[in-house]
Amino acid sequence: MDGFSWIAGEWRASKAAASINPATGTIVGVFDDADEASVRAAIAAASAAFYHCEWRSTPRLRASVLLQFAELLHGSREQIAALLTAEHGKPIGQSLVEVDLSVSELRYYAGLARNIFGRVIELESSLYSMIGKEPAGVTAIIVPWNAPIILMIRSLAPALAAGCTCVIKAAPQTALTSAAVLHLLAKITDLPTGVVNSFSETGHEGAKILVDAPEVRVISYTGSTHVGKQIAIAATNTMKRVNLELGGSAPVIILDDADLPSAVPQIVRAATFITGQQCVAASRLLVSHKQLEEAKALFAKSLMDVVVGSGIDPATQMGPMIDFVARDRILGLLNAVQKPDEILVRGAALGGAHADGAFVTPSLVHVRDPQSPLITEEIFGPILTLQSFSTDDEALERANASRFGLAASVWSADLARAQRLARRIEAGTVWINMHGALHPEVETGGYKESGVGRLHGVDAMNEFLESKHMAWTTKQRA
Repeated sequence: MDGFSWIAGEWRASKAAASINPATGTIVGVFDDADEASVRAAIAAASAAFYHCEWRSTPRLRASVLLQFAELLHGSREQIAALLTAEHGKPIGQSLVEVDLSVSELRYYAGLARNIFGRVIELESSLYSMIGKEPAGVTAIIVPWNAPIILMIRSLAPALAAGCTCVIKAAPQTALTSAAVLHLLAKITDLPTGVVNSFSETGHEGAKILVDAPEVRVISYTGSTHVGKQIAIAATNTMKRVNLELGGSAPVIILDDADLPSAVPQIVRAATFITGQQCVAASRLLVSHKQLEEAKALFAKSLMDVVVGSGIDPATQMGPMIDFVARDRILGLLNAVQKPDEILVRGAALGGAHADGAFVTPSLVHVRDPQSPLITEEIFGPILTLQSFSTDDEALERANASRFGLAASVWSADLARAQRLARRIEAGTVWINMHGALHPEVETGGYKESGVGRLHGVDAMNEFLESKHMAWTTKQRA
């Protein structure tokens, strides 16, 4: 298996790097560690395609290509999911869900590609203004490793539907998976050469080139808040548009009337999905004092019952961290816990048959210090924190006491009460009696330091479209 760079319709290789299975420590395959020349060639190819082919002015063609891509991906779902599990480590069921979500996303934007509307206004007699929508231009998509297929497609699909051309920087940890998906797109003969280009790199120079290049008009980045801020600052040099979905620390408010036995397993799944390595993962449990002891017992048992192991085992519920650096960071956070905080369930590395993998079991920490890094920072791993509250207002205050604002959930038997609280939570998505469900039709994005812009839904198209005003009067001649 290999992951070459795809530039101007050709698969290229310059320098090889290895992709490692985090469950076994073995090599899955090699990918192209792209050099500067390859990145600049990808930008040039995307720019040439944007200005010199029919792509940006043929919405029916764009819709057809997206539909064909969806069908090819659907037809290869088992093979792509197996590769994702081998390269990432996530359970095979989660990999299949990711492929299916990506297929749905492609089909959704295929429909929207044919429905990009402007408007005409008659301002006064014989005086007209027209607002038209145009593709913004070359778009750079910087993809993370935690959900590499859907997080690529959710930017690529609306960008292509809008008429943009693209350069994709795939994460090195999942470069083979990204390349395999794009190999399917490359089979579509209707796709003009250079409309989509891709590369991976083990460093950051290619990403810097994308951000600095004046030919690139839009940056769509998913990743850490720290890097997102750097991109936003650098993009001002060329006044690029930036779409940034960044870090999160999702609060989970469990009100005193919530059905705990029903809620706990759902929340644990939302905390351990992708081993907690997702920005919308359930992270900060906020539990009523009345249910605190019951919540401690139920969450502790549920977390200890999570089956951790190889992603190819159908019984596995949680796979490894992406690498040993990530695993050791989680263990370091646990080792740094000090009184008055209390570790109720301590995660540990796996030994025996799993000793060569980056495995760590889930943890539960009762946090009393509101300044604990487990509260103020993004954990990005399988650690759930637990805090308590007395009133709804106190729960809201604790939920909003974060620089992040990507996602949250509220759990209550009283829907009206939950809705009142949800409206006051500073987050782009708030679920009620559920956590983690995302759909192509519904916009997502962050408040505060969790990012700018929206993906999914109709609004995502606007991230890749410009509005142009044209005006005329019928009373005069040129």
